[in-house]
Amino acid sequence: MFDAIATHYDLLNHLLSAGIDRRWRRRTIQSLRLTGRERVLDLCTGTADLAIAARTARPPAARVVGVDFAASMLRVASEKLRRNLPDGSIALIRGDATQTPVADGSVDAVTIAFGIRNVNDVRAACEEIRRTLKPGGRFAILEFGLPTRAGLRAVYLWYFHRILPRIGRLVSRHRAAYAYLPASVTAFPTPDEFVTILRQRGFVDVCAVPLTFGIVFLYTGRRSA
Repeated sequence: MFDAIATHYDLLNHLLSAGIDRRWRRRTIQSLRLTGRERVLDLCTGTADLAIAARTARPPAARVVGVDFAASMLRVASEKLRRNLPDGSIALIRGDATQTPVADGSVDAVTIAFGIRNVNDVRAACEEIRRTLKPGGRFAILEFGLPTRAGLRAVYLWYFHRILPRIGRLVSRHRAAYAYLPASVTAFPTPDEFVTILRQRGFVDVCAVPLTFGIVFLYTGRRSA
């Protein structure tokens, strides 16, 4: 499914979010408080937008490794890097977010944008984040949520279930992909539940920050020292 929509993925992200997704990614990288020396692991990197945001921040990450299982997504990402960031500071690897080819305690930060809900075993992915992080290393996970205000929630759910899949299907010409999106968001743990999962995996200072009325949540924390 992700291979099938790869060429339209960026367009639909920007279109369906009215361009706010760029702001969400910048906020995610800002939460890491980079100093310019960090090595960052970007899981479920997709077309590498978050990896690029980490390398173009001020100050930027020194090195980013992006991991994704969808080969077509990585091809789009590679072409984007060739055009916009050809210095080799971002490496792309095809792999599983629960079993990455990254050494224990070897990265300063781990990021995921809109990918954790697509991993079959969320707890295993969180354990992998902890394994790869240095003691004290930080993570930032951006994921869809549902607004808590009743009126806004009703309007959002109508858009999410009625309008968004139709636009996604029209642009991507893939019937299932953008019906899968609202279904996967609904099935994902609530913010409180996901915070509990993260804490149970040994992370500290974990918090969930709602962005844009709770349409998305930014989860942050660090591996205990």
